[in-house]
Amino acid sequence: MLLSGKVVIVTGASRGIGRATALACAREGANVLLNYHPSYDASSGRDAAGDEALAELNATGQRAIAVAADVARPETAQLLVDAAVAEFGRLDALVANAGICEFCDLLEVTPALLTRTVEVNLLGTFYLAQAAGRRMVSQGQGGSIIAMSSISALVGGGRQTHYTPTKAGVHSLMQSCAVALGPHGIRCNSVMPGTIATDLNAKDLAAPGKAAYMRGRIPLGRLGEPADVASVCVFLASDLARYVTGASVLVDGGLFVNLQ
Repeated sequence: MLLSGKVVIVTGASRGIGRATALACAREGANVLLNYHPSYDASSGRDAAGDEALAELNATGQRAIAVAADVARPETAQLLVDAAVAEFGRLDALVANAGICEFCDLLEVTPALLTRTVEVNLLGTFYLAQAAGRRMVSQGQGGSIIAMSSISALVGGGRQTHYTPTKAGVHSLMQSCAVALGPHGIRCNSVMPGTIATDLNAKDLAAPGKAAYMRGRIPLGRLGEPADVASVCVFLASDLARYVTGASVLVDGGLFVNLQ
């Protein structure tokens, strides 16, 4: 029960890494606000996967709520923080996981795609860190802010030219937040997943030979799973990481070092 009594916000939590992280936090004793984008069901503002994730969290015996909102909108960050505090009374950790990655050749990237990717991946993370930081400072008991970067922050990708700069920005943002919020006992770190099999990259990995090619480059010999990343997020949110801030943790099965 590494997170017993703590309150955690996880964005992009209806699927993939976010869902696994929200569930892992609940299993470790946290009360969780899970967020997802409302466009999955624009008519009702509900997401079937979000409902399933919420049911999973509630089944752990911990309290959980779900809030549908677009993290790219500046007002969403404060909305999520306020909702968590209204329901649970405080905020101890944020996992800013929501992100998009539409593979596209450099010469085909449109202004709309570039703008949306920056708004969700980088600006959304900034707004969330700012709002969570303000609340944690006002509480006066420290906290943990974790943002989802990527191995793509460190390597190039011909079909990710609009994506890799946003993840490098998240990496840099957490380093700066660590300096700004450290005096308040708030730790800020980023997580850099490698090739994790999720909905986000399912189409790319389904290309003939792509999954086998990626496994061949990874020293541990397998693609990552969302739970591999979730466990690192739990560690960073917990008191076990009480002296870890400004760090970027690669969760890639050794892929990055094998590319050097």
